[in-house]
Amino acid sequence: MIAVDEARARILADLQATAGEVVPLAEAWNRVTAAPIRARLAQPPQDVSAMDGYALRAADGALGAKLRVVGSAPAGHPWVGVVGAGEALRIFTGSIVPQGADSILLQEDATRTCDLVEVREAVTAGRFIRRAGQDFNSGDILIPANKLLNARDIGLAAAANHPWVEVHRRPRVAILATGDEIALPGEPIPQGGIVSSNSHALAALVRACGGDPVVLPVAADTKAALIAAARGVAGMDLLVTTGGASVGEHDLVQSALGEAGLTVDFWQIAMRPGKPLMFGRLGPVPMVGLPGNPVSSLVCAILFLLPAIRCLSGLPAAAPPTTTARLGAAVGANDRRADHLRATFDTATQTVTPFPRQDSALLRLMASADALVLRPANAPALPEGSEVPIIRLDTLGL
Repeated sequence: MIAVDEARARILADLQATAGEVVPLAEAWNRVTAAPIRARLAQPPQDVSAMDGYALRAADGALGAKLRVVGSAPAGHPWVGVVGAGEALRIFTGSIVPQGADSILLQEDATRTCDLVEVREAVTAGRFIRRAGQDFNSGDILIPANKLLNARDIGLAAAANHPWVEVHRRPRVAILATGDEIALPGEPIPQGGIVSSNSHALAALVRACGGDPVVLPVAADTKAALIAAARGVAGMDLLVTTGGASVGEHDLVQSALGEAGLTVDFWQIAMRPGKPLMFGRLGPVPMVGLPGNPVSSLVCAILFLLPAIRCLSGLPAAAPPTTTARLGAAVGANDRRADHLRATFDTATQTVTPFPRQDSALLRLMASADALVLRPANAPALPEGSEVPIIRLDTLGL
């Protein structure tokens, strides 16, 4: 058995980001840039007023001065001409500052009488003027490659005049549940069988991570069924299997898919839940074999599948983020396998309380969990109040 960190590192080292594709900016939110986004113009393109008021020469803006208003320049309607001595131009926020003017007199600091405006607050040169390129200049890199685009990034790309952007293609992830005993929700349940939750839970996780899940039909516990399923993963970026055969988790999966070209990197991890996790390649397609127990499957998906999809999407390879909290109840000593205790998390007190029962088939408790408490191999017993590392599930968008 290998350690969790080593297993994750070996998976991520074998993955490459998907190729880039060009999408409309309106569809680019939550996508990952495949190339830097550069400004296609300066922002602002010219000197503009930051306030409503009057554009004038600072030399004419002494307290009490009276200036002749020579025109008006609403935003989007530049004034053609030069502001001369003793003159002022009515201007608005976003209006281009005319030639000759080097300051803005705020409208609340001015008294207008017909074509004359009186300065009630002395002006200074450059004040309330946004200079050309103050925000960015043409050619500036505004958003780097391999950046997950949020709403602010979309606004910045739009301001930089990008109607289209290049992003990594969403990873296509095939999900294959195996086992004679399982049926998908709504299907007839075989005698002694169960309804499979893994395919739908994993599809939702893949979608939440920015991938495109492809749920394959359940494969029976036969070599022929598994080999036939293997033919359906051509063109996928990742294959995820759950479960195996009754003679031993993944035994049949390994032997059957081995005939279809599967090479195994590792199998079995020193962790609980989820010891029988497998990683390899089915021809050119990387494959992660998850356990069949629903909780084990989800915990392993959080620890391994989530980082893998991020890596395929073009994001930096990394483990799920952790933080610390104080135990709301004592925990016992751990054995040679790293443990991942499902727990509730109280944001007010920053305490985390593991469920008394940690059976890997208790999906209801998994759905109620707010966090995973990370217990290293051979960790000693800890009393209530001890500080422990946790993964907060609510921060993962799952």
